[in-house]
Formats: sequence, structure tokens, C-alpha cells
Amino acid sequence: MTDPFPTEGRDDIWNHAETCLLRTAEAIQETRASTPAELSQAVSAAREAHAQGKPADLLDVLARIQGHDEEHVGPVILSLGDKVAATQSPYAPLLPFAGKLIAPSAFYDSFDQVHRIARVLLSPVVYAEDTDAIGTASANPVAAAILADEIRAAVFKRFGIRPFVTIARLDYESWTFLTRKHFEL
Repeated sequence: MTDPFPTEGRDDIWNHAETCLLRTAEAIQETRASTPAELSQAVSAAREAHAQGKPADLLDVLARIQGHDEEHVGPVILSLGDKVAATQSPYAPLLPFAGKLIAPSAFYDSFDQVHRIARVLLSPVVYAEDTDAIGTASANPVAAAILADEIRAAVFKRFGIRPFVTIARLDYESWTFLTRKHFEL
């Protein structure tokens, strides 16, 4: 599926995906979670998807490049996410029940640009209690952290308040379910 938001701010939005890609690649390199050749190939494949307007997360692409099939990709992505999370501060814990949370439609309607950024980062907002307590999660903790910063900036710009934004990680099944549900992927 191609980007349903192809016009305004497209480059700005996809710059977030590139930032996420670079930061994630640095963390993977730091933890030696892949060979340099695998990482290079995964970065190229993710960039190609982004150029076509398709969200792609480096952890997912890398797991597949490493030869893991659909049946085994979930535990591999979780392991890669664990390694990346270990390089991040604050540490993003796993949120095993996130797939059961209701999509924050009103938040997305109110902050359309955040919704667009969340889509390219594949990091859904998992809860929004008004605008002062918001949570985002992804299989990739770097994506969740980038979106959290964008949420803080958007809420502050509009309301002059600094919301409490939490980040968490998702297991593969919850992540794919929520990205389909929130972003129609």
C-alpha cells in the first residue's frame, strides 16, 4: 500500500523515517546484532521502501535479510528490539497487552501530523488520556522515542503544556496488529 498522505509535508514526514533508520542502524552496529553487509543491505531495502512511500522498519527488514521466515521473524525482531533498547535511555519496556488497547482516534484526529509521523515510523499511539498523558510503542524503541519527542512538541505548541509521554516496545504480533489497525497497512 502506498502513502495515503502523499502531498503536504511529505519530505518532512519521511525525514523522521530516515532519522529513525540511522539511529537504529547505529544501535545495531553498536550491539553487533548483524554483520555490516546485512545491515547495509537492510538500510538500502528500507530506504527503497521509504522512497516508494511505504513504511518499513529496519528491525523487520533486517530480520528478513538474515533469512528468517514469517514463522520465526517475531522472536528475532523482539531480540533485535531488546538489543536496540539496551542502547537507549530511557529504556523502553515491553508492553505485552498493547494489542488490546483502543486506538486513540480523537487524538489522531486532533493531531493529524503526529498520526502521519506515527505511520511512517510504524509507532502507534497506544493511549492518550486527554493531552497530558500519552503513550507510544513500536517493535523498534528508536521509533517510539522519536514519536514521543514529536508528540511533546505538538502538544506544547498547541496547548503550552508538556505532556507526560511514555515509550514502550511491542512484540511482533501486537505491532503488526496495531499498525494495521491504526494506519490501515
